[in-house]
Amino acid sequence: MTHKDQILTVEVTDDNGNTFTLREVCERGDCHAEFVIKLVNYGIISPLEDMTEAREWQFDVEALARLQKALRLQRDLKLNLPGLAVSLDLIDEVNDMRREVARLNQQIRQLLGD
Repeated sequence: MTHKDQILTVEVTDDNGNTFTLREVCERGDCHAEFVIKLVNYGIISPLEDMTEAREWQFDVEALARLQKALRLQRDLKLNLPGLAVSLDLIDEVNDMRREVARLNQQIRQLLGD
């Protein structure tokens, strides 16, 4: 797997539906709360509910995974926040297209009887 593929496929799994406080997200992402707050303000990640106090925010595993992707992109590519937002949206779009291609390929194989 190339380094570029690693950026595209960062996954954090949690089958229990756990949520994470701002502090827990910062600990797991090894980053400062100010950075997470900036990511929320730019729409890069979102808390589960719209709470006015950042200390009350709860994040799901998807937000945590997106935070880790943002940290990796910022570290490796030195992207600013608008660059992170655009890059992550494009990565999401590429991943969506890959899933759709895989689904369509599976349908084709089924139709051809393979």
